Amino acid sequence: MNYRILAGSSVAYLWNHAFRNVPSRSLRGAFLRLWLGGLGQGTGVQMSCRFLQGRKVFLGERNVINFGCLFDGRKFAIRTGCDVSIGPEASILTLGHDPRSPRFADRGGEVTIGDRVWIGYRAIVLPGVKLGEGAVVAAGAVVTRDVAPFAVVAGVPAKPVGERPRQLDYRLDYAPWLL
Repeated sequence: MNYRILAGSSVAYLWNHAFRNVPSRSLRGAFLRLWLGGLGQGTGVQMSCRFLQGRKVFLGERNVINFGCLFDGRKFAIRTGCDVSIGPEASILTLGHDPRSPRFADRGGEVTIGDRVWIGYRAIVLPGVKLGEGAVVAAGAVVTRDVAPFAVVAGVPAKPVGERPRQLDYRLDYAPWLL
């Protein structure tokens, strides 16, 4: 038996079945600082978020991770920049299967999310995607390819529908006590 896998699975189980619904941002944050690959200063993870492998998730400074998000860091890393806002129930995936494989082979890749990216409600970011600085992913979009800096994408699959101003100067500061 591989004890590292057993220990990692146990910690994931504790988070996903107990701690993720603790109604205290401070307690959830303390657990995540110990478990995640990185948790930047001022980043808040709201209740009901799931991490399939926390050690490969690196959240930058001042991120707002809304309720019900899924981070799949099972095999590849997820890295976010600063001031990233991820909407409720969004999914960031790093691993799937090759539909053309006769053996149902794994296929995946690291997901990189740049500074000041805004991901909307129930959006899905697929494995191997890079979201450029300031990009916006509309609610319900499925991102299958890299998104250029400051591009606004929407749809299934996500396609460019606009552009965001390049002079972004905000810093996220959203820290509700019970969420």
